[in-house]
Amino acid sequence: MSDKAQQTAGSNEAYGKKPFKRSRSHFADRITADGRDGWPVEAGRYRLVVSRACPWASRALVSRRLLGLEDALSLAVADPIQDDRSWRFTLDKDGRDPVLGIRYLSEAYDARETGYPGGVSVPAIVDVPSGQLVTNDYQQLTLDLATEWTALHRPGAPDLYPEPLREEIDAVMDGIYRDVNNGVYRAGFASSQSEYEDACRDVFRRLEETSRRLADRRYLVGDSITEADIRLFTTLVRFDAVYHGHFKCNRWKLAEDPVLWAYARDLYQTPGFGDTVDFDHIKRHYYQVHTGINPTAVVPLGPDLAGWLTPHHRQDLGGSPFGAGTAPGPVPEAEEVPPEGRP
Repeated sequence: MSDKAQQTAGSNEAYGKKPFKRSRSHFADRITADGRDGWPVEAGRYRLVVSRACPWASRALVSRRLLGLEDALSLAVADPIQDDRSWRFTLDKDGRDPVLGIRYLSEAYDARETGYPGGVSVPAIVDVPSGQLVTNDYQQLTLDLATEWTALHRPGAPDLYPEPLREEIDAVMDGIYRDVNNGVYRAGFASSQSEYEDACRDVFRRLEETSRRLADRRYLVGDSITEADIRLFTTLVRFDAVYHGHFKCNRWKLAEDPVLWAYARDLYQTPGFGDTVDFDHIKRHYYQVHTGINPTAVVPLGPDLAGWLTPHHRQDLGGSPFGAGTAPGPVPEAEEVPPEGRP
């Protein structure tokens, strides 16, 4: 595995002997209703490229499903195992994405900026007519799906970023991003004992605080699912499978916190969440790509996934997952997670 491939493992990761630092998104153009950045919202024009292994890309997968954008924004799924050129389309026939016609996501980066020296990250949105990358801004991308793509939302789509709650949502997401979403990586890629211990303490302090917050409310902000829940879920669903062991975030397992475990199961069993999760891709990526942490590339057999389907009883707290909206429809057949990736 080359240094560049190591650096791009997951998404926007700077990995090595220096303290872990997440890179900022280099391509931060936005696709908006008014097209002010030159990229107007348009059905069928763009392709979302993800890895089901990556928590940042998983946010986009969940948002796209909940908002019913499957027909408007097509989907490319990269192989969870990277090579020296990073994310590749070896899951597709002849190793090429059938829409973009490329073998590597880096080709869309190069089409946008010749000789681009940075890492190749997901999620990424590519302009199909030109083959150019539009954005890899994982923080803004899902917010724009919720607020700028409304003309293409399905009937009954939930409001994932309601304006009256945005200040509170932003505050909650900021802490979760710093200490949980990014915190597990700071712990996992720590290059010293003190760096690891500081990061690990931050992770569990924030998780304990979040558990208290969720003890008497079904969702993080308001009475229905918001962007904040999506961002927390994509870390929680990976916690026992990879972060607990692989990243040494092992003070306790998610399944040992009754509140967070029930909350995560509630979301997993909600249409649009668990049906986007591929545990096989998640485990193989982390354990086989991060060879600096796991040089043998051995993938563990556990944990047992059956618990994700057990009753959670969170509905007793009230609230409604989709607010005044409705659940998304069935997963398109071509996008179903294979049996080996599900409980």
